Amino acid sequence: MSETIYNRIAVLRAERGISRRQLAEALGVHYQTIGYLERGEYSPSLHLALRLAEHFEVPVEVIFSTRPFPRIGKAGA
Repeated sequence: MSETIYNRIAVLRAERGISRRQLAEALGVHYQTIGYLERGEYSPSLHLALRLAEHFEVPVEVIFSTRPFPRIGKAGA
């Protein structure tokens, strides 16, 4: 059974205007790792998840979830 981890890394990067490469450099990982994370092809270690949360200055549960995040700007909302 595959355990999917959903994330908002791309949204947070876009809000802050930073590239995958810039985020990777700040975290000390390869830029492709950020792409794998964003696409859900790779689940981060706890250490990396906490470093991402620290980098974005948000609680880790704002970035990661075991359930899909609700869409922002739903029609009728």
